[in-house]
Amino acid sequence: MPLILLIAALLVLRFFEVWKFAELSWWWIVGLMVFAFIWFEYVEKLLGWDKKKAHDEDDKRRKARVKNSFDKRK
Repeated sequence: MPLILLIAALLVLRFFEVWKFAELSWWWIVGLMVFAFIWFEYVEKLLGWDKKKAHDEDDKRRKARVKNSFDKRK
């Protein structure tokens, strides 16, 4: 996510020609976009981080459901 925010910030700063970002080549921004695409589409899946995130979300839902069912019994 920080990478996406960095790209968005660089796009805005370059587009509005703010400070030294006015001289920044568009190729740097496009390169970061390509890097982000490759990272999120291939590397994350290769390392299994996408499944880990989904598993963590399922675990949170399960814990909330268990806690909710025990709270109703009291």
